[in-house]
Amino acid sequence: MSASSVSGSSPQSSAPDIASAAGQLPRHVAIIMDGNNRWAKKRGRPGPEGHKAGETAVHQIVEHAARTGIEVLTVFAFSSENWRRPEEEVSALMGLFLQALAKKVPELHANGIRLRFIGDLERFSPELLSGMHDAMALTARNTRMTLAIAVNYGGQWDMAHAAQQLAAQVAAGKLVPADITPERMGAFVQMADLPPVDLLIRTGGEMRISNFLLWQAAYAEFFFTDALWPDFDAAELDRALAEYAGRQRRFGRTSEQVEAATRA
Repeated sequence: MSASSVSGSSPQSSAPDIASAAGQLPRHVAIIMDGNNRWAKKRGRPGPEGHKAGETAVHQIVEHAARTGIEVLTVFAFSSENWRRPEEEVSALMGLFLQALAKKVPELHANGIRLRFIGDLERFSPELLSGMHDAMALTARNTRMTLAIAVNYGGQWDMAHAAQQLAAQVAAGKLVPADITPERMGAFVQMADLPPVDLLIRTGGEMRISNFLLWQAAYAEFFFTDALWPDFDAAELDRALAEYAGRQRRFGRTSEQVEAATRA
């Protein structure tokens, strides 16, 4: 059946056009940092030691991503499901988070990194919430790279939260349901002002996205690695970037269309 034989207009799509995805370097890289606990267990160490090692890996990858020229790096630090972990582990994570804010935010600021926290932040302690807001305010005008840290974040929550805001506009008479398009929905999800995810990396050998950036990564390329997060280094990031550069992103078009657009 040809497209012209289908009644009505074609569905709206929020897929990027070819030109916006041109170039071999992704604008926005997102990482699911998996494997801290397994890294510690393999070495006979307690879980918090794995998270400390993972924190070191974060700093190394942030530095390398900024040097490489990536515009946005988003890391999955704490999911909405992570509250189910043992209380002592959650407490240790919160403590590390506070320490990192105090020690590393000035360094990020000095290096021109803008810090953004995404997720349902209100569940955190007043001390931690204040620290996050202070860090975002301090670095708000930095332009070298944006580092987005997803905390108490879930992709389903993100889309439901956006839908609630659209529903409120409908209830107020500002919109009718027919006005709700992918573009309008996309304006209310987290990081709506940033480029969509081009490359999503997951460490630790698992091959799932665990409710991470379901909307923003709709057209992302995926890269899975067996490296546990504390072992993920600049060379491994370069390997992911090289594989990304070798892929052809079509967004529903044929290879011939993409090649023709690239030559134009």
